[in-house]
Formats: sequence, C-alpha cells, structure tokens
Amino acid sequence: MVKARLNPFGEGLQVMVYIAGQSELFARLCGFFSRLGYSIAEAKIHTVRNGYALDSFVLLDPSGQLPYRDMIALIEHDLVEQLKSPPPLAAPTTGRLSRQVRHFPFSPEIDIRPDEKGSNFIMSIAAIDRPGLLYAISRVLCQHGIDVQAAKISTLGERVEDTFVLSGAELANTATLVRLEQELLEVLRV
Repeated sequence: MVKARLNPFGEGLQVMVYIAGQSELFARLCGFFSRLGYSIAEAKIHTVRNGYALDSFVLLDPSGQLPYRDMIALIEHDLVEQLKSPPPLAAPTTGRLSRQVRHFPFSPEIDIRPDEKGSNFIMSIAAIDRPGLLYAISRVLCQHGIDVQAAKISTLGERVEDTFVLSGAELANTATLVRLEQELLEVLRV
C-alpha cells in the first residue's frame, strides 16, 4: 500500500509505504524519489514484527518546479508498480550543489557500532546534502548485503544527520566494516 498527500505540517509531500519486507527496499524507495527529482527531507523506516515494512517520507522539490498536488496519483500508482516487479538498482544520479555548500565544505562523518544487544549495528552519518545522496548511501549498503531495519533521516538546511539500524552477516567482519566506511565516505564527499 502506498499513500501520498500534501504535507499538512509544511511544504512538500508525505508518502507512506506499507509492504512485505523485501531486499533492497529502502534503496528502491530512495531511488524512486530521487528519479522523480525529490529530495528526502525526512524519513522514518520501521520493520514490524510480521515481516512488513512501514516507511514514511517527507519529500521536497529543491527546484520548486514539481507540482506537488499533481504528483500524488503518480507516486501512488508508479511506486506500487515498481515494487511489484523491482528492476535492478540503477546508478545514482548526481545533482548540482548549492553555491553555499561549495564555498563552505564540511567533512563527512560516519560512525558504525554494535547496538546495546549486539544483534544489529547503528550507523550515524553527518554530511552535506545533495540530490540522490540517500539513494547512493542505501545502494552501498545493498552491495554489502546489509539491510536497513530502521532509519531516522533529518535534513537541517544543507546538512544531513541520519541514523540507521542495520543488520547483515557482513557487519560482524571488521574488514567489511572498514571497506564499508571507505565506500560510504567516497559517496559522501562533495
């Protein structure tokens, strides 16, 4: 089930997705929104006990040219169709950076550590926002067989501060964690 509406608490669209869990789901959702030209200002990702995912997003149009009201039906229809027969993950697109970001660079930060129970890992990222960034991050995670169990995505002006709960056998391997951090830093560098 996919439902979209105008954001009652500000600008943009709210999109809610409830679907049986599938591999690469978070990356597919981020890629879909990125291809439409939207920036994900906020996201909450939850995997519930019955194996379903309940994900919500706040989408913004950085260009100011996409008609929000007209996009609701398109998102509800096309996203359902894409999730029924998911295509392979496409290469991430790169967008233009604002002048402010180019003149005041910010070094990205990544922290990956086991959670309190030791069953999952917590990944915190702070970086400069740009179009398609969340999709690029999620695509790297998919390449390592890592699933996003939960996420809190926050965009604060030009900066993102995202926290993910991750699972996957590869996370127990120190060499994989080092390689994962290096690949994510490459994606985050402006």
